[in-house]
Amino acid sequence: IPACPDSQLFIKDLHFDGVPVRIYLPREASASKRRGVIFIHGGCGIFASISKELKEKIICRYIARKSDSVVVSVGYHLAPEHRYPAQTLECLSATVHFLKTAESFGVDPARIIVCGDSVGGTFTASVCQELGQRTDIPKIRAQVLIYPFLQALSFNLPSHQKNAAVAFLSRERTVHFILKYLNKDCSLKEPILAGSHVPESINLKYKKWINADLIPDVFKVGYKPPLPTLFLPQVHEEVQELFEPWVAPLLAEDAVVCGLPDTCIVTCEHDVLRDEGLLYKKRLEDNNVRVTWHHVEKGFH
Repeated sequence: IPACPDSQLFIKDLHFDGVPVRIYLPREASASKRRGVIFIHGGCGIFASISKELKEKIICRYIARKSDSVVVSVGYHLAPEHRYPAQTLECLSATVHFLKTAESFGVDPARIIVCGDSVGGTFTASVCQELGQRTDIPKIRAQVLIYPFLQALSFNLPSHQKNAAVAFLSRERTVHFILKYLNKDCSLKEPILAGSHVPESINLKYKKWINADLIPDVFKVGYKPPLPTLFLPQVHEEVQELFEPWVAPLLAEDAVVCGLPDTCIVTCEHDVLRDEGLLYKKRLEDNNVRVTWHHVEKGFH
């Protein structure tokens, strides 16, 4: 769908290193180079696109106008037709291209942030983890993670229990969409919900990062620790991707996390993914990454 005209913005459909993007440039001339925003939309990796007028109008146009920034919306190709990890790789390619060519769009390459909602937050986190150690391109100034999906080891954190049946993104739908995104058999949903895909060795390894004990008490009212479950090796073998940082950025090693840029994390109270944002916030702070946190008490995914 072509972009509707805008009196304040030039809007162009382009390709960055072969990846479709829609770019929003303020029409008014600027005396200095502008900031840049790379926006990565949500939709579980299987829905939505850069040409959906509602999201384009509400988010990308708003950011471009209100912050006087050049916004690049990444049109990564969707799963399962385009198999994982094509989505992360395309977001990475588009980001690198913009960092290298920012000045041709009137953007200061030292003032570019990456921003994403839901799985767009996952891709944002992955892009920043991949680029954190690179020295051949400008550094990303900051990342903004809006209710991101960040791990698939436990679906029994307090926010999973509290919001298990909340509209739009229930606990069950979350796992269903992950399996669709990874092109896996959706009959694996129940054992994954129960935690049967995770061997004890992995639970022990990542307990320091993914653990209800790390969630502040104010978010644990009514929480009941899950009962032990039977490990199913055949399920574990089918879903190895769930243990990769590109799917679960919370599993990245400290050496990667400490290289991340300034971060803004947005969480919502009525969201199964709330606690993943809280856990990532703690991980970043433990690694001396500066974090700003916004919690929307009446918000939902």
